[in-house]
Amino acid sequence: ISGLFVVRMLAPFLIGPIAGVVADRYNRKWILITSDIVRGVTVLGFLFVTRPEHIWLLYTLTAVQLGVSGFFFPTRNAILPDIVSEQELGAANALSSATWSVMLALGAALGGLVAGVWGNQVAFIIDALTFLVSAVIIAQVSYTTTVDPNLDKTVKAALRQYADGLRYVKKHSDILVISLHKGINALLVSSSFQVLQVTIAEQIFVIGEGGSISLGLMFAVAGVGTGVGPILARRFTGDRDRPLRMAIGIGYLISFVGLLIVSPLLNFPLVLVGTILRGVGGGIVWVFSTQLLLQLVPNTVRGRVFATEFMIFTLLSAAGAAAVGGAVDTGYTISTIVSTMSVLTVIPAVLWGLWMRRKPAGSTP
Repeated sequence: ISGLFVVRMLAPFLIGPIAGVVADRYNRKWILITSDIVRGVTVLGFLFVTRPEHIWLLYTLTAVQLGVSGFFFPTRNAILPDIVSEQELGAANALSSATWSVMLALGAALGGLVAGVWGNQVAFIIDALTFLVSAVIIAQVSYTTTVDPNLDKTVKAALRQYADGLRYVKKHSDILVISLHKGINALLVSSSFQVLQVTIAEQIFVIGEGGSISLGLMFAVAGVGTGVGPILARRFTGDRDRPLRMAIGIGYLISFVGLLIVSPLLNFPLVLVGTILRGVGGGIVWVFSTQLLLQLVPNTVRGRVFATEFMIFTLLSAAGAAAVGGAVDTGYTISTIVSTMSVLTVIPAVLWGLWMRRKPAGSTP
């Protein structure tokens, strides 16, 4: 399982350098539509994974699907200020996260139910259709491209643009630090815990065929937490720089509490409570770090900055999944691993607090 999670995360990491340049050079709306269509077709390929010797196809299709996602997610973030006003940006970002989280919750619950009752084949067909529905919805969005039609689109110019993006992130240390949050959260909390969720569902709290329903429930409550958390927190922060930064630190601490509740594995309801708190904390870190970047990064480099952020996220996600998988294989108990994760989650909260004291809010150009 951990190997599959690593493949899922490394594919978009390798695509990242190209994806950022593409998002800043071409029509962002069409990038999103094309990505959805390709992912929908790719998911249908999972129908042909029917025997253990087809494992190579499973890994290949997973790499393609997540590699294409490496184009979709940075572009989705980059296009947001192009389709809403500055006053609507914070609400739009929170709404985007909430709808994504609701779909995660519903998709996980329904996916577990469908797979448990009708099998994986039906689940894959429904999954493929959702990508096509997404493409149709995006096609209805009113969008005027902000890309300069006279922009040099040679390979040499693309390489120069990529280098310019890296220099921008390096020059603006606050942007770099903000860009690390999603990756750190994935390393210590989200991606690492997703590996453990599979083990918890399959071996400890088994509900449905192979624990498919219990796994779906864990993903579902995490999705609810991820969606609700930022919306509630935004009532206190608004779009103000300093409160957004403070909320990120609090988000790590909420995740700490959630993991602490899960760690004893006393019963499944408590695991769900801890999982939803983990989702609340992670959602706050994710949404508010995105909000800060949307408010601070200029349009001309936005795609490359978000692609760099996504690369960091996917690399650290893979590292977290591999580390937890290795710990499980070595013989560490689930409780020990989750307890360790909870303690480690306090570290970025402390470091972020120290950074805020060193870096005044709004000081990034």
